[in-house]
Amino acid sequence: MYSVKEIYFTIQGEGRNTGQAAVFLRFTGCNLWSGLELDRAKATCQFCDTDFVGTDGPGGGKFRSAEELAETVQRVWREHRFNSARPYVVCTGGEPLIQMDQPLVDALHSLGFKIAIETNGTLAPPRGIDWLCVSPKAGTELAVSEGTELKLVFPQKGAEPEQFEHLNFKHFYLQPMDGPQKEENVKKAVDYCKAHPSWKLSLQTHKILGLP
Repeated sequence: MYSVKEIYFTIQGEGRNTGQAAVFLRFTGCNLWSGLELDRAKATCQFCDTDFVGTDGPGGGKFRSAEELAETVQRVWREHRFNSARPYVVCTGGEPLIQMDQPLVDALHSLGFKIAIETNGTLAPPRGIDWLCVSPKAGTELAVSEGTELKLVFPQKGAEPEQFEHLNFKHFYLQPMDGPQKEENVKKAVDYCKAHPSWKLSLQTHKILGLP
């Protein structure tokens, strides 16, 4: 059984694949925060800006099998894209690796999907993920030390960029932390990237454009 907050079609708003059309498959639940405001102050990750509680979002619900969920993702893709384009799904959360398993990877691949996942990196992924994006959080221990993209929300006390730049990722991004200090955080991220060219800037362009 898979619990899904929402499934929707949009464009990727962050990181290397910014601007790419995709189906977003957002799972419920996270291992670093309950998602409830009353628990935020004692959560491991206190700056999350995503609603991943419940199954009441567009396309959300309970799915009894990997095949049922994969076919639902396929229907959303086909509603918006020509069949000739390779389908692309971004699995996110919350923390998707609480639920993302080998049967679902296999079911999505059987329908031709390229699979991306956005994870906090504290749980090991199943085999066959095509694009593995890790976003480390301060106070956690990484179970994933290699992948395609490392996207660090910046700044985080206790999760400075130099802690991660030795890891085996193809792309390294700093993403300014949202919130009341956003403008200052953008400047800090820009300055850091200018001084450390191995890091690139990632902006949340979906928020700028008013997209989900």
